[in-house]
Amino acid sequence: MSLTLTDTAADKIRGLLENEDNSALNLRIFVSGGGCSGFQYGFTFDDEIKDNDEVVDSHGVKLLVDPMSLELIDGAEVDYQSSVNGESFVIRNPNAGSSCGCGKSFTPAETGSGCANAGY
Repeated sequence: MSLTLTDTAADKIRGLLENEDNSALNLRIFVSGGGCSGFQYGFTFDDEIKDNDEVVDSHGVKLLVDPMSLELIDGAEVDYQSSVNGESFVIRNPNAGSSCGCGKSFTPAETGSGCANAGY
């Protein structure tokens, strides 16, 4: 299983973590039901690493991902982009059959992990 960060995303995460008063924080990336395409990406800081979490170290940043989310974003790349619409994290997900226009939600590909009906 793999998940990677671009240099830009890693730099942004490190900067955000430096502003927090908790050196134990890591970035948790998750997938939940919702959004205009069925599943949506979520990001939060978390100081708890759960027993079943996958801990991914990319560019010196620890990412925490639960097993169900990892199945849906395995092989994805997390980037951070600035545009006229603002700044945000963007996930390039090879398991997405389609994505909404805002890039915040997706529908898994038919040939993906088979989790499309997992009921998140």
